[in-house]
Amino acid sequence: MLELLQFQRESLVRKATGVDPDEAARSRVASGTSIVWLLEHLATAESVWVEQRFAGRGAPATVDGSGADVLDAAVERYRSTWARVDQVIVAADLDELCRSDDVAPRVNLRWVLAHLLEETARHAGHADILRELIDGETGR
Repeated sequence: MLELLQFQRESLVRKATGVDPDEAARSRVASGTSIVWLLEHLATAESVWVEQRFAGRGAPATVDGSGADVLDAAVERYRSTWARVDQVIVAADLDELCRSDDVAPRVNLRWVLAHLLEETARHAGHADILRELIDGETGR
């Protein structure tokens, strides 16, 4: 399952590659979603679900980006988050329950991975559409 999650992660990053940083941070849809927002959102989701809820760790420090480097910072934060998350995952049992009390009912790591896979794939699809709106680029 981790290999499929990684494929979806990389699909999203590919959609961010080569995009003008200002365009990547700009929303072209009513919801306010942008490619930068998707990267930040998924980094946060992985950290919350795996590091905090499953492993019981505190929230990690974030990478701040501003101006032209906001896209690079978002990609770097996403990549560094998935590296930390993967370390937790490979060291754990998929049937182990989340440690956090704020998940009801308590779910196991297998459920968390399935949830992250679904969310990442969905948002990678959103990034496909946003990229096409930005510069016409299509494809995985």
